[in-house]
Amino acid sequence: MMKITININRQLLYSCIPVLLLFALVIQVKAQDRALTNTSASRFVKLKSLDMQDVHWTKGFWADRFKVAKEAMVPNMWKIYNDANISHAFKNFEIAAGLDTGNHKGPSFHDGDYYKTLEAMASLYASTHDRTIDEQMDKAIAVIAKSQREDGYIYTKAMIEQRKTGNKNQFQDRLSFESYNIGHLMTAACVHYRATGKTTLLNIAKKATDYLYGFYKKASPTLARNAICPSHYMGVIEMYRTIKDPRYLELAKHLIAIKGKIEDGTDDNQDRIPFLLQTKAMGHAVRANYLYAGVADLYAETGNDSLLHTLNLMWDDIQAHKMYITGGCGSLYDGTSPDGTSYNPNEVQKIHQAFGRDFQLPNFTAHNETCANIGNVLFNWRMLQLTGDAKYADVMELALHNSVLSGISLNGKNFLYTNPLAQSDDLPFKQRWSKDRVPYISLSNCCPPNVVRTIAEVSDYAYSISNEGLYFNLYGGNEVHTQLPDGTKINLLQATNYPWDGTINVTINDSATKMYSLFFRIPGWTKNATISVNGKPLSISTKPGTYAAIKRTWKKGDVVKLVLPMEATLIEANPLVEENRNQVAIKRGPIVYCLESVDQPGKRIFDTFIPSAIKLTPKAITIDGATMMALEGVAKTTSPQNWNQTLYRPVTAASSPQPLKLIPYFAWGNRGHTEMSVWLPLSR
Repeated sequence: MMKITININRQLLYSCIPVLLLFALVIQVKAQDRALTNTSASRFVKLKSLDMQDVHWTKGFWADRFKVAKEAMVPNMWKIYNDANISHAFKNFEIAAGLDTGNHKGPSFHDGDYYKTLEAMASLYASTHDRTIDEQMDKAIAVIAKSQREDGYIYTKAMIEQRKTGNKNQFQDRLSFESYNIGHLMTAACVHYRATGKTTLLNIAKKATDYLYGFYKKASPTLARNAICPSHYMGVIEMYRTIKDPRYLELAKHLIAIKGKIEDGTDDNQDRIPFLLQTKAMGHAVRANYLYAGVADLYAETGNDSLLHTLNLMWDDIQAHKMYITGGCGSLYDGTSPDGTSYNPNEVQKIHQAFGRDFQLPNFTAHNETCANIGNVLFNWRMLQLTGDAKYADVMELALHNSVLSGISLNGKNFLYTNPLAQSDDLPFKQRWSKDRVPYISLSNCCPPNVVRTIAEVSDYAYSISNEGLYFNLYGGNEVHTQLPDGTKINLLQATNYPWDGTINVTINDSATKMYSLFFRIPGWTKNATISVNGKPLSISTKPGTYAAIKRTWKKGDVVKLVLPMEATLIEANPLVEENRNQVAIKRGPIVYCLESVDQPGKRIFDTFIPSAIKLTPKAITIDGATMMALEGVAKTTSPQNWNQTLYRPVTAASSPQPLKLIPYFAWGNRGHTEMSVWLPLSR
């Protein structure tokens, strides 16, 4: 990088650092600096990210989902957020910029929704280089820039009010989403810069980050707590990685340090207990997972072992006690904290979208907000980078294939806010959120742009690199053109019908001049995996839940064949999960299955019993244009029972055979209104 020597007083030099760094940033961007999460210079990570342009889906499951993202998901989301008759999000920016008149409409996190949509556009551009996308982003960014206050503060709701009253108020409402919005601005700006090379959005984010730095230096703990849903923890670190301004790392440290330093903190806002003193995952699941992801980013830059210790406690608690079989998080619509453990009623707080108690995992009333499930992916992705431990990739894969994809329809245009594991029309109450996917969730549309950007970015999670070689995290048909930190180029083609088939073929397209390793993830769900190179079996460890390493000087035309046996498996829950006692779920590979009423006409799905020795056969089906594997077998059923106004009844033996068809959980509800269940009773 260019060396600059300036003889000037220290204070002025310090104020110039951000400008000089941004100037240097434009001059030189190295390989792997254009990653979704840029860990290229992070000292405390084992794995580093590939550039966004390095991986392209070719054929198969994720290629099909990306095609829908390109043709429907992202264009549809862009249309929604630029149509004032639907979301008013962009219109808010125009009014805040003085380009139109009117009032702010929509939730206070509308700005953040728009930034997430911008990030989805930028991620799509990284893969397609579509000029139309670039031009659309340019026009929107120009308006956003005009809505920003001269001191860097940016929040359309406050700026519109300021234009009317002249009052410069900020962070006055503890439930305000100002920092959350700015956090998504930061992330979108970094992705936009890495995808396009332009600094237009990055300049806006830099001014906003500088503003936050000054604000938090002066704010009292009470005022500083107004930071609901901490996306800005991840955002600040990503800005630090991009701009290299040391103040941003200082800000990130400060944000974690002030957590819990108030008298009336709440688990709803993750500030009742200081982060380093937390021992259990509690409170609002979205905000918790975002917090953990941000802290993992901070550890990657600082190596503070205390942070990693608490992160490990949180992860262990979630996986062992609080996560659904689909990778979903946040079991309760409304919970309390601390729950059932305090003798002082004044200490008990209401928690929205709560994790709940250990093993408290209801099915019909499961909340599992799509954003919380995405937060689970973000958390595990960062833990994978820190450690290189395959267990984090297993959870990431589980959530992506199940509780994230369930949040969006197969055609990419309808959405769920919550992701229950059972749906019945007989529930004697109506919950807040629809169990049918809808085009726009008017009260809180945060999940749709979040799931759309996530699907557009799945290729960025597929691989990692280290000094030793290339790690295969997620499987799917793709091409990779990347390089290791020492400059060794890697070009390969992966062909597979995963997750419907466990056979993965990898062809090396370039000869190497030195040895390096390919690390293949052996998922925890498989047994007796095998690996061969050029048809010759290898005697290496393929222990489930690890990476299998093959080190050699690779030649063009070398073919690696990985076979992951994929059997349909009956899964039982810990007996302390009360709702699932004497019930089973069915899983094949990373895919969780469910029974839908549309596949059992004339029969109630809740009268279906699964024999313990059932034989389930995969069969290809197509739902709304998407091809997938169903599972077919023979279950047992009872005669239909009328439970109306009945709490208990004598047991009725399940003796009648019943054809059974199970579909992937993520695909439920795509054939009209339906009843559904993941957990089904074992036959008596």
